[in-house]
Amino acid sequence: MSVVLRTQLAGVAKRPARLLLTGLAVLVASFVVYATVLAQQITERSVLNGLSGTPETVDLVVQNGEITTGDLTAIGKLPGVTETAARTEAYARTPAGDLIVATDPGSGPLSTVKVIEGRFPAAAGEIAVTPRTVERMGLGLGSTTTAQPGEGKAVPLTVVGVLEPREDIGFLAYAPLSTVVQINGFDQLNRIDVRFDGGADADAVRERVVAQVAGEAAPEVAGGAEVRLAEAREAAAEIDQLFIVVRVFVAVAVAAAVLIAASTFRIVFAQRMRQLALLRAVGAGRGALARALAAEGALTGLVAGVTGVLAALAVGHLIPPLLSAFGVEVSRPGFPLVQAVGTVLLAVLITIVAVLAPALSAARVAPLEALRSAATTGARQGVGWLRAITGLLLAAAAAGIAALVTVNLPGPQEENYDAETMMLAVVGSGLLAYLALIALGPVLVRPVLAIAGWLLRRSGPVGRLAVGGVGGTSRRAAAASVVVALGVTLIAGVLVGGDSIRVLSERETVAAAPTDFEVRGPDGSTLPAGLAERAAQNADLSRVATYRWTGGVRVGTFTDAVATDVSAKAVPRLAELDTSAGALTDVAPGKAAIAGYLAEMDGLALGDPVTVKSGGKEVRVTVAAVLGGDAPLHSQILLDPADLTALGVAAAPTGLLADAAQPGEDGRAKGLRALRTVVAAQPDLGVNVLADQRDQITEALGVLMAIALALIGLTVLIAIVGVGSTTALSVVERVRESGLLRAVGMSRGGLHGMLTTESALYGVIGAVLGLLLGVPYAWLAVSAIGLEAPLTLPGWQLAAVFGILVVLTALAGVMPARRAARVSPVTALGAD
Repeated sequence: MSVVLRTQLAGVAKRPARLLLTGLAVLVASFVVYATVLAQQITERSVLNGLSGTPETVDLVVQNGEITTGDLTAIGKLPGVTETAARTEAYARTPAGDLIVATDPGSGPLSTVKVIEGRFPAAAGEIAVTPRTVERMGLGLGSTTTAQPGEGKAVPLTVVGVLEPREDIGFLAYAPLSTVVQINGFDQLNRIDVRFDGGADADAVRERVVAQVAGEAAPEVAGGAEVRLAEAREAAAEIDQLFIVVRVFVAVAVAAAVLIAASTFRIVFAQRMRQLALLRAVGAGRGALARALAAEGALTGLVAGVTGVLAALAVGHLIPPLLSAFGVEVSRPGFPLVQAVGTVLLAVLITIVAVLAPALSAARVAPLEALRSAATTGARQGVGWLRAITGLLLAAAAAGIAALVTVNLPGPQEENYDAETMMLAVVGSGLLAYLALIALGPVLVRPVLAIAGWLLRRSGPVGRLAVGGVGGTSRRAAAASVVVALGVTLIAGVLVGGDSIRVLSERETVAAAPTDFEVRGPDGSTLPAGLAERAAQNADLSRVATYRWTGGVRVGTFTDAVATDVSAKAVPRLAELDTSAGALTDVAPGKAAIAGYLAEMDGLALGDPVTVKSGGKEVRVTVAAVLGGDAPLHSQILLDPADLTALGVAAAPTGLLADAAQPGEDGRAKGLRALRTVVAAQPDLGVNVLADQRDQITEALGVLMAIALALIGLTVLIAIVGVGSTTALSVVERVRESGLLRAVGMSRGGLHGMLTTESALYGVIGAVLGLLLGVPYAWLAVSAIGLEAPLTLPGWQLAAVFGILVVLTALAGVMPARRAARVSPVTALGAD
């Protein structure tokens, strides 16, 4: 080991706090990477144990072919077979709504359900329903109904039990095989599950089963474990896709850790310039010095990686018992050693990559630097000409790609648009723009600081010193702020893009599902007389409105449009539709509302005339409103009833809309039962629960937003850690400066406030740069998707992100500032 390397390692041993602070971002990145591995293991194992449709006790599965009840009986009598279970289902219409009736043993090793009330059906005509089916269809214990199959006689059904299935879809029942066969009208089965005797020869039993079902359309015979594994893989495929996205964000977090680590190494080496210059003065070569500094970085990565892996392992094994205490059962993750070693090696690689540039830069220090009383490299301003040119070229390339995307954005209803390529171009442009931000960061810090620090300069000496401290080390400020900017850019992109998609989703949801329920018959059919009046008189329903709907309409140059006359006044939720001009309430005889893309295609604006044709008849109307998307009920034009009649549409309504009278799931269930009672005598009429569609879309969008923000939070966490470590290292290396300030009269509180404000300013600069980068790129991405989503700006959410980031970065500097304030002036002035 060389003398230079021994000297550097001895210095590390004397100051372990510096090692910890330098490797803190790498430690957090290692924790995130290994925690992701453990989370995927927990999720996949839980999916295998909890969501597989095949019980663990199944030894053989007969499926994917012609299987009859005769096969079921024959297989059950084969030597070595203890039990069989038929898996099939029937679809039937009942007065309470559509119902799926499935088979299951009801108890024992092959059962997939659990009876929670009453008993499992045993006789023909008996069924057991799920809890949600009880709520939605009113089929409580002891109630009766009639199943009307597609063909054949009606089958009376009696509810004898309530059971809990693996998934409750709200219109599900279980019955003996005889009942399901009776409803279906045939004896075909979907599959047969087989369980062997304890001592049976598995291969011999399998051969007997294969021989039993052999024939021209013989089904497949597979092992139970094989089927379970296939189901698990199918279920895990969605998990794998999710974790592919997770790994992308983890990669971003790792990149942020590299930036933070490089920044902290640069600060540490810059503050040790005098020591490094002394080593050069006594004969140390540049190569030896660079290798010693790189070795110090590798040691930092090794310690940080091992610590991060151990911390993630502890948390990963703590989560299952913790969740179990709250009634949530998940599997333990195990001990993936290969991934642990890989994570540690990644941490070492991260630090080596991060330390190379600072080490090479520090190794070029001249021996004369040893004669100076303090290091000055850390306070260097601006950027060199090579870095400036590189940054400008990157910015120009990013702007060029963004301009190319803008020119090629899709028009209304454009076909064959390559959204994937355009989105990749947006991502590429954003990456180049961020690299330009890294290169030009020290130059951009000062103008942002000049604006952000205007109030602080006028707040007193503490504010002026804080602004001067950040502005005096623009490279350090840029290094910390740029990583914060990365997190803010991603968050701003998700919030702006998410808000645009939310507005589009709400607009389309209101257009498609403006009420809780809809009643419609086959296309072209009309509702029976008196149906709307009966629905309006029911206390569990409110805001009942009828409408007419017709297709094959020509609107201007758009052919095969759909027209409707649903009243915006009778359906209040339609007021939430996005309109770019006018209002739906302005629709009247001779005035219509049209979809936004129709207006764009024909260049129509508010007040312009347009001709509407259908079946040889036509009406001429003026545009009273231009919508952001579709017109109500997935139509293209909303007409007054008189104009729709003039097009030859019959006067009888084709559909009915209604809301539940009471809020919540209970009110919705009552409204659904009431509406199904109203239409019970009309088997051709279908009742659609539009509110469920709204809930599914809202829930899915909320989950996606939560996942995206949680993943981006990894980057923000590392950014805050970077700000904290930067502030802490600044405190460690500026002990003499702190002592001098205390000696000339600054109080502990003043010093504490100055350093905390400096830390907060890193957040202010990063948040400003992140918003300036994130919002335009989010708008560009929303436009490039091709969904015709509006460009929105969630001002309050972005302001909250700005404020939270500033507070968090300020909090990151609280502990280092408190430590600096506790040091006495005499001790501080005597520090080297």
